[in-house]
Order: sequence, then C-alpha cells, then structure tokens
Amino acid sequence: GRHAYQHHYQKVGDEEWHLSWCDNLPLNNSAADVRTNFLILKVTGKKGKTATFTWVTNIKINKRNVVFLARCGRGRWKIENETFNTLKNQGYNFEHNYGHGKKHLSNLLATLMMLVFLIDQIQQLASKVFKKVLSAVKTKTRLWDEFRAVFRFLGLNSFKHLLMALASNHSASGP
Repeated sequence: GRHAYQHHYQKVGDEEWHLSWCDNLPLNNSAADVRTNFLILKVTGKKGKTATFTWVTNIKINKRNVVFLARCGRGRWKIENETFNTLKNQGYNFEHNYGHGKKHLSNLLATLMMLVFLIDQIQQLASKVFKKVLSAVKTKTRLWDEFRAVFRFLGLNSFKHLLMALASNHSASGP
C-alpha cells in the first residue's frame, strides 16, 4: 500500500536539508512482519549541487529527532567510509578476494584484518615506539614492508622486539 511521508526543511550551515521519512514500513516483501522506519535526506550545497542519503532505522522518526538522526547517519557513514578507505588503501589489502573457502574463511580473514586495524589504531595512540617507526617510514604500507623484512631476517620473540629493532634501525640511519 501507499505510505504517507512526513517532510521537514532546515538550513544547516551553508546547506539546505530536505528531510522526508515514513515510519512503520515493511522491511521487504518476504519479511513484511518486520517493521522499520525510513529516512531520506536531500542536501543542497551553496553551489546548488545535491546529494541524497537514505537510512533505515528502528528508531521512530519525528520532527524533534529527524535532524539529529540524519546527522548521526552522515557521521556514521563518514567513519565507515574513512575506515574502509584506510583498510583498502593503506596496506591492509581489504578488497583482496581470498575466496570463500570452507567454513566462512573470507569472513574470518576480514575479521582478523579488522582486529589488526584495531591493534594498529591503539598502537598509534599509545606506543611511542610505534609512532617513532611510523614517522620514520612515513606510510603504513612501508611499515608493513619493513615488518615483513625484519621477520624474515631476525629471530624475534615479540612484537615489541620487532618495533624496537625497527626503531633502532631508523635511529641509526636518521629521520
């Protein structure tokens, strides 16, 4: 059946936001009993360029929360986009197709890659040695190359020993 959309317009900075939403929609034809709420945001920039964003949520949408929900949706998209861009372009090889394998191998590899990314983020925030080595080699892709080289040629007992070896090497050779 036909559903009635509600609408809201608001100026947000230099942008015009046209928001439309409808609550209590069926998720799809095969799961009509699962109900959801749908939000559309059309953004017009100061040069007249438009972009459209859409979200599905279980939160009831109304005039009081619609702008907040759209801001949250755009913020989440930005975080996800930046994270996947990092995983794709900074040496993690996230888009590489490892094949489906047996027992969900590709999901396992993707999960391990996300875990490595999390550990790297923690090290960037908390490890002076990691920061020093990353600063010396400039890019994470180069850092991973250095990790592989050191693992090939040195017997190491821990990741800390790996970082110390790289830091020592870069201290001796200068910045």
